[in-house]
Formats: sequence, structure tokens, C-alpha cells
Amino acid sequence: MNFEKKVGGGESGSEAAFGCRRRVMAVVDGGAPAKQAMMWALTHVSNKGDILTLLRVIPHSDHSPSSSSSSSSKKEERARLLVSSLASLCKACRPEVEVEALVIRGHKLATVLSQVKKLEISVLVLSQTKPSLLSCLMMSRKENFVEQCIEKADCSAMAVRKQSNGVGGYLVSTRCQRNFWLLA
Repeated sequence: MNFEKKVGGGESGSEAAFGCRRRVMAVVDGGAPAKQAMMWALTHVSNKGDILTLLRVIPHSDHSPSSSSSSSSKKEERARLLVSSLASLCKACRPEVEVEALVIRGHKLATVLSQVKKLEISVLVLSQTKPSLLSCLMMSRKENFVEQCIEKADCSAMAVRKQSNGVGGYLVSTRCQRNFWLLA
């Protein structure tokens, strides 16, 4: 099920004539790292006239439809409210950037990659969390979601993580560079 909300104005004549509008996508959830990545996309990647797409993917439910329909609809409603409030926050911070909100049910990796292709996204921004010892051990068996998005996306893709409180800047990972520190 799709939910789409556009916030912001249309493109001006000069933007339409030169085709300089880019589409930037940030994958969001309720966590602080995702909100930081969204703000990074808004402040460091998006320019005047660009479109910032906030995507929230809700996983398919493994339960029978009758027993989980109310639970499923509550999750969707919470996701819609979250993405709508994040879109409003983005618009308040940077009114010159058009913001759209999408909530889609599906497999997370497949949904993100298909939306990147469908919407012709220029830059994909993901949140990156500090790796735990367990995740480092598991990494050798299977790449995680963020790594797979960076490698498979049909656009420039980056994972962003805000440095700890004592140190400023961000750790950014792309296809070419992993965990480079950027003071911004």
C-alpha cells in the first residue's frame, strides 16, 4: 500500500529550462540515525529546487491477514504520521526544497532499489549505525542492508552516521570509500 504526500512548490521556469532539479531519497524510520541521515540529505545534498523523497518501508506481515489487520493498519498509520511530520520538518528547515513522503509495504531492499529506479533518484542517503561486535562477526556471512543498497543502487548512494558527541563531523560510506570522516 502506498502513501504519498508532496510538500512544497513547483519548479520555476529557469529550473525547468535547464533541467537542474535532482531527486534525493532518504530512507527513514523512527530512529535517531535515520533522522540525522535525513537532515544530512536536506542540508548537504539537496539544493534549491531539488526534490527530497522520504521513504519509509513497512515489512510484509508474516501472520494471517485476519489476525493482524488491525495491528498492520496501526503500523501503517504510525508510519504515515512519522513520515508526514518529518516532511513538515524538512519543509520548515528548507522551504526551497520540495519534499515528498512515501510509505510502502514490501521487502526493504527490493522496495528501496525499485523506488530508486522508478523515481530516477540521483542520490540515495541511508543511515549508518555504529557496528556492534556481533554485527561485525555476522558481516562476513552476509552483507547488511546498507551495504547492499550502496552496491546495488542505480545512483550515487551514501550511508551517513553522525560522530559521537565529543567529536564533530560525520562518517560517510560510499561505493569507493568506507567510513571516511567529514567535518561538516
